[in-house]
Amino acid sequence: MLDHYRMFAAYNAWANRVLYEEVGKLDDADYRRNLGAFFGSLHGTLNHLLAADRIWMRRFTGEGEAPASLDTILHEDFAGLRAARQAEDARLAAYVGSLTEERIAAHFTYSPITSPAVITHPLGPALAHLFNHQTHHRGQCHAMLTTLGGPSITLDLISFVRTEGVGFLKTAG
Repeated sequence: MLDHYRMFAAYNAWANRVLYEEVGKLDDADYRRNLGAFFGSLHGTLNHLLAADRIWMRRFTGEGEAPASLDTILHEDFAGLRAARQAEDARLAAYVGSLTEERIAAHFTYSPITSPAVITHPLGPALAHLFNHQTHHRGQCHAMLTTLGGPSITLDLISFVRTEGVGFLKTAG
């Protein structure tokens, strides 16, 4: 499983780079236009993804800033958001790179920000959720980008594996 999560961390950073490259070509009005997605705009959705990742990383590591709300706007400017996204992707990849199979299988405990409940379960499903959550909202961003007349970009995992992630093909059993 360790190689699986390392692949997802690398894929996550790659897909975010591809998405941010295209979103960065939009004018500010389109970037902020409410297109009816759950977090409204590309601006809202990209901020949500960073906020959610920081919340999960705080849960995983006990370190770092974590907003108190899933709709927190962490960065009003795109350049600041992009730099923070790159830093968070590097932080996530370093964290996943430090894990062992035992740690992925071990339980951890946290409280959701939407409920005072205490949750305990293995780390692995929470990591899978983090990466799946990114994919889900990147799909929304892709739809918003094409609605705004942007290109239909390729964000498929297999495209990453066939190009930048080819090393993961060699580790697959």
